[in-house]
Amino acid sequence: MRSDDGTGQVAGGRVVAVAGASGLVGRALLARLCADPGVAQVHALVRRPLAMEAPKLQVHLVDFARMPALPALDEAYLALGTTIRLAGSRAAFRAVDFDASLAVAQAAVAAGARRIGLVSATGADARSHLFYSRVKGELENALLALPLDALVIARPSLLLGDRSALGQPPRRGEGLAAAADRWFRPLVPARVRAIAADDVAAALVSVVPQARGRQLLESERMQGGRVAASDPSHPSH
Repeated sequence: MRSDDGTGQVAGGRVVAVAGASGLVGRALLARLCADPGVAQVHALVRRPLAMEAPKLQVHLVDFARMPALPALDEAYLALGTTIRLAGSRAAFRAVDFDASLAVAQAAVAAGARRIGLVSATGADARSHLFYSRVKGELENALLALPLDALVIARPSLLLGDRSALGQPPRRGEGLAAAADRWFRPLVPARVRAIAADDVAAALVSVVPQARGRQLLESERMQGGRVAASDPSHPSH
């Protein structure tokens, strides 16, 4: 287990892992972590080869259903996610958004990580009648049961970003939301206003290394990439 002085800093810098590095937030996380002078090494956990290179970056092709042992870590960022439409069924959606994310978190904890940043979603609630929101909430609760020093949960609204640059098909709902956002942004409540994926990544990268306990980053707090003040974090265990 790596030494930790209480701020996430270790000799030579922090070692972090990112799961879901081929997505909008995951790719933004990779870019920011690779540019962070406090980070020594970034492990990207992906299902397919990643078209990105950086001196600090190591890419691992993994089967999330059979997670391998991970190298020693200080932090892990979970940005895995899909939609029921793309996954093809509720079971396939849950396999990604719950099972794979929890498997990565458990492997990260076994590798020494004591801080995790999670990309969840606005409305996540294990008691929700909506399947999507319920699965997101169930994952949050499952991560809270892990022996962590900090769990930072980002709950973005609809994400904005260029999926074509990642080789992903466009999502019709996101395109409509982006167009509406340009015209009606001042009239839309901040909590449900669309948010740039890079703003979510910026918020997580700034908060996770110093966080303690459970901290929620609602979408309105992350707008512009600057985390607005909120109530103190709650204990994670």
